[in-house]
Amino acid sequence: MSVPNQDHPEERPPFVAASERRASPKDPPLAPGQRVGFAVIGLGRLSLDSILPALASCKLCKLAAVMTGNKEKGRRVAAQYGVLADAVYAYDEWDKLAHNADVQAVYIVTPNGMHHEQVIQAARIGKHVLCEKPLSNTSAEALEMVEACADAGVKLMVAYRLQYEPHNRDVAKMVRSGEFGKLKIIEAHNGQVQDDASQWRHEAKLAGGGSLPDIGLYCLNFARFVTGEEPVEVMAWVWSTPGDVRFTEIEENVAWQMRFPSGVVGRFSAAYDAHESRHARLHFQTATVKLDPAFSYKGIRLYVNHRSAAREDVEVSEERVSEEKNQFGAEMDHMAECVLTGRTPGTPGEEGLQDQRIMEAIYRSAAENRPIMLEPISGPDAFRDARLSDK
Repeated sequence: MSVPNQDHPEERPPFVAASERRASPKDPPLAPGQRVGFAVIGLGRLSLDSILPALASCKLCKLAAVMTGNKEKGRRVAAQYGVLADAVYAYDEWDKLAHNADVQAVYIVTPNGMHHEQVIQAARIGKHVLCEKPLSNTSAEALEMVEACADAGVKLMVAYRLQYEPHNRDVAKMVRSGEFGKLKIIEAHNGQVQDDASQWRHEAKLAGGGSLPDIGLYCLNFARFVTGEEPVEVMAWVWSTPGDVRFTEIEENVAWQMRFPSGVVGRFSAAYDAHESRHARLHFQTATVKLDPAFSYKGIRLYVNHRSAAREDVEVSEERVSEEKNQFGAEMDHMAECVLTGRTPGTPGEEGLQDQRIMEAIYRSAAENRPIMLEPISGPDAFRDARLSDK
């Protein structure tokens, strides 16, 4: 009988019973000096509450600088995360950021209307780019951003965090594996209350639109991701409460349908003055799969309803549990991996460009009150790295 090493307890076998669920194997983190340095561009609520704290879970990247419209605030935030004061930049100091060798990539977390200029600036100084969704306000701007990064030889990735989230990936595998037969219908809704009319999301120039590009985009991208297909037809309706000052420049609600080449039909909606609810439901031949919540930063849950294999008269409802990951940390580490290895990001700029084109078709359909046919695109995964759904 072997005796455990009493001097080196870390060499003992892990204490996990054969009947217990095992976590996925963990890769060790890189040493700080080997990690990809990120400059976070914009210090609004998303950066402060989610992105900067998520860096603590990252293994391949680190915070190396910040860029902000308020340098005093930037210095306070930088100090909290151990970043030197001389690595705090104003929005017009891209040339100074260019000389910071500790920064290999930027994460753009500013209002939508600022993305176009800032992505092009980052490409100009040779920094790789991770940009929040939506990529831009228009497809024309998005195309310029994609081309600018390609011409500069830098990577452009869109921060579709849910494509790096375990449950969303599980659903994509269900669709593609045929575990429950063919997928027939997708339903998804994302709603919340935007009650401050002075917030930048209510200005068309900064937001590019209302509930559709902000929260409806999650429904749109989810459907494209899990099916691996591109829609061929959309029909949409947009409306706002008359006289509500919050929706003078942007839409309050949008509902739309999409038809995919395989015959899958999707029904989607987004709302800016409705009880917070974020869910998705997929109807297969032999099961119904639900994510509820589906699009939150954490706490996503996956449920499957299907007939019992033992009794035809019994419906089984089960929750499938996967290890929860910090979505922002997962997407940043993926970007860092791409910088280190030269791999194309799983959600490249072209993925964001395609969403922008479809959103424009949705707005056009609503304005003209008719279906809009989209350019047929052969797939699967025409605009993303297909390996993403296999991990």
